[in-house]
Amino acid sequence: MATDEPEEIQALRQALSFSPENVALRQHLGSRLMKLGRFTAAEEEFREALKLEANNNELNVQLAEAYFQQRKQSEALVVLESMERAKRLTPAGQLLYARVLSQTTELMKAAKIYRGLLDDYPDYQDESLDEELAPFLMEDTDDDSDGPMRLPAGDIPGAGFLETEEPDMTFDHVGGMDYVKDQIRMKVIHPLANAELFKAYGKSVGGGILLYGPPGCGKTLLARATAGEVKASFMAVGLHDVLDMWIGQSEKNLHEIFNQARSHTPSVLFFDEVDALGASRSDLKQSAGRNTINQFLSELDGVDSDNEGLLVLAATNAPWHLDSAFRRPGRFDRIIFVPPPDMPARAAILEVMLLNKPVDRIDYQAVAKKTDGFSGADIKGLVDEAIEAKLEEAMKKGDLVPLTTKDLIKAAKRIKPSTREWFATAKNYALYANQSGLYDDILDHLKVKR
Repeated sequence: MATDEPEEIQALRQALSFSPENVALRQHLGSRLMKLGRFTAAEEEFREALKLEANNNELNVQLAEAYFQQRKQSEALVVLESMERAKRLTPAGQLLYARVLSQTTELMKAAKIYRGLLDDYPDYQDESLDEELAPFLMEDTDDDSDGPMRLPAGDIPGAGFLETEEPDMTFDHVGGMDYVKDQIRMKVIHPLANAELFKAYGKSVGGGILLYGPPGCGKTLLARATAGEVKASFMAVGLHDVLDMWIGQSEKNLHEIFNQARSHTPSVLFFDEVDALGASRSDLKQSAGRNTINQFLSELDGVDSDNEGLLVLAATNAPWHLDSAFRRPGRFDRIIFVPPPDMPARAAILEVMLLNKPVDRIDYQAVAKKTDGFSGADIKGLVDEAIEAKLEEAMKKGDLVPLTTKDLIKAAKRIKPSTREWFATAKNYALYANQSGLYDDILDHLKVKR
């Protein structure tokens, strides 16, 4: 029995040792672990309970929730999709299904499920989903519909101006990733510092860079640091800044965003999860989505405007979903793989995260060795897990208890790298859909022979 667990959890585990086949008791233990944020331990309990009651709908949804909280979207989707096919998805399951899908590129499906749930169960309304899926919730997607709602007579609702930042961070604040930094230097920093030289060779200052890789590996951090390196304005664009329920308004929003960036050059315009905006047009049934992509491509080309001094950075976890037209010269003509941090970078990230916290002579290199494949987000989860355990001890003693190397290594053993799931998918694309060599960096990282 784990001695660092709350007394309630210890008591439940002791009761289970006498009645290991008590499904309700094991389910209750899993629920309590979820409330404590111990999602990996909760997952284990739900899986054990499902061995005894495989068709327990509530248990299946709780298992999917445990997966979701650990950022295991694929595992959560497998559970929820099988329940949906069997028509066993509970209202709580439908809400979770919509939440999981909203974290992927299937926003239309997420909105459809959420809208159907609210039609039958209005009490399940979720403010965060309302905001995230707003552009899709007002859209009529039935086959016999006239498409999205058209603009009424009167004023057109315009996009608000994006917040313009002046980042004070540089590449020195980003641990590791030297190859990625060198690529960005060649594309961005050197042209700005040697504008006349580049102009003599016919190279303009600006362009597009697409960063891709597993989630939580610092793509957004790199974008901000790039703006800081060149002392440029930084504007982060979210889906809600572009997508709109009115026909033609999404394209207008994009145009206004680019114009704002052009008026603040040198500037860095950053699109996160760009695959949701630039999905392959062959996969889109609605003309509205295709029109938005065409507008995006037009803005990147700068056909009607001068993009000199404007750098467009974009990040995606799923480059294979991005329309191939975005990879043409003059658009995202530099595509850079952002891998999980290497060992020196992981040690540096740990040191930054533990700065000003009570610690006792941490061996950062030793902890870094135990975190192979961890993303920056995984390392944060490791630190949070170790701190939670120490807080319980500190509250019992009524005094600070410093974190040790042993505490961090112990926490590392309880966390599975979230990047594994991404690499499993990426490897298939790199092996079987890589005619252009676009994903060679993935194979090199995995040390897979071609």
